[in-house]
Amino acid sequence: MKTIVICSGGLDSVSLAHKVAAENDLIGLISFDYGQRHRKEVEFAARCAERLGVPHDLIDMSHIGKHLSGSALTDDVDVPDGHYAEENMKVTVVPNRNAIMLAIAFGVAAAKQADAVATAVHGGDHFIYPDCRPEFTEAFEAMQAKALDGYANVRLYTPFVHIPKSAIVTEGAKHGTPFADTWSCYKGGETHCGRCGTCVERREAFHIAGVEDPTVYADPEFWKAAVEAH
Repeated sequence: MKTIVICSGGLDSVSLAHKVAAENDLIGLISFDYGQRHRKEVEFAARCAERLGVPHDLIDMSHIGKHLSGSALTDDVDVPDGHYAEENMKVTVVPNRNAIMLAIAFGVAAAKQADAVATAVHGGDHFIYPDCRPEFTEAFEAMQAKALDGYANVRLYTPFVHIPKSAIVTEGAKHGTPFADTWSCYKGGETHCGRCGTCVERREAFHIAGVEDPTVYADPEFWKAAVEAH
């Protein structure tokens, strides 16, 4: 199955890229510049592509992204600290982001005669991000079948959609994912902050999975209090 992986450079999508490379035919990675406040993670996506020996396409949709305003990921809105499951994490929603990225990726996949587009949406995202839920991914795949009818047959591959992040850590370790060479933090500092929702979720996932976390955090102990408070 010739597969293109949407890769942000984060733990989930890099683990997915390694899984696809091991189990299928990985033919490339796609990343997006949607006007996010920092683009540090894209460097990690590029390194992943180089490591796996496939092309890396960075697609500029920043002119679109500037209209998807109101998110802490794109605007001058403080990134909240605390557990990923807290209500304030909804400030990180970028409206329709995944739907737009997937539509572009499916067009690229059809042009390159790929069999699938893979994305690393997972069970821990469902309550915050509507375009990470199984109902969305199933409906999107059905829509794309109509959009490409008679031209291409591209499936949507979402192997993590029903599992928590800890299971992604387990899967990533199985396929030799270099976790230290991934980036999750929303704040884009010199190291992972250890306090934002993605840092807390990342640290907790390694703990639950029983896998050593090689990540350097500016505040390596905050996650415990955040998890306990949650």
